[in-house]
Amino acid sequence: MYPTSSANTTRPFLTWQRVSDWAQEHYRCRTFVKDERIPARPGLLYLVERGAVRLTGNTQVNLQLGDTDEPVTTPLMAQDEEAFLGFVGAGQPFELVAQAPFSLQSFAHVDQTAIIWMYWHDLDNWPHFRREILDAFRHQHQRKLLWLSTLGQRRTIDRLVGFLTLLIEEFGEVCDEGYYLPWPLTHAQIGSAVGSTRVTITRLMGKLRQQGMLQTYGDGLICLPAEHALQQQQA
Repeated sequence: MYPTSSANTTRPFLTWQRVSDWAQEHYRCRTFVKDERIPARPGLLYLVERGAVRLTGNTQVNLQLGDTDEPVTTPLMAQDEEAFLGFVGAGQPFELVAQAPFSLQSFAHVDQTAIIWMYWHDLDNWPHFRREILDAFRHQHQRKLLWLSTLGQRRTIDRLVGFLTLLIEEFGEVCDEGYYLPWPLTHAQIGSAVGSTRVTITRLMGKLRQQGMLQTYGDGLICLPAEHALQQQQA
């Protein structure tokens, strides 16, 4: 099962085409440029028709300055922290749930990312498609559990390898060297995902490349060599 593609090749084309035509007729589709924020709101269902979406989370954290044994003489300070939460590839759904103090945002990760949006009851028009959407959400939930398991590793390098392996397993495409992530990902974004800093990620990525566990493909894309992918699959 390595790798899997973000595009669902088993999706009935006719059904997807009907949904796309419906979205065009009801003005429920829009195309975004790279890094443009997608104005998604809770309660709506979104479908990635083309391209890729980057999900991020913000947490409003209150910090108290001073030791616990001493009275705090400075006011509470708020720190807004953003974390990379993953991708949604073409043919996949997503939704945003708002719950204080957390907020989720979505961005087009590549140019010409096309998004369809609808209300959940709109899926009543396509019962089979509704089941497919629910199956896709169940799959995403299972992947997030694997992600959480990876983030439980004590060593940063183990979290990094597990995180990159999961991403490429989910969205990777085949190349001569092995499997590569088809979209760029900055070291800062990786660091936010695995609970580390950009500087540390840069150092560890270099170490993994020296060990032959990672390669660079094309214009700086992350590549997992075929032999390492086979080891992960056998493990």
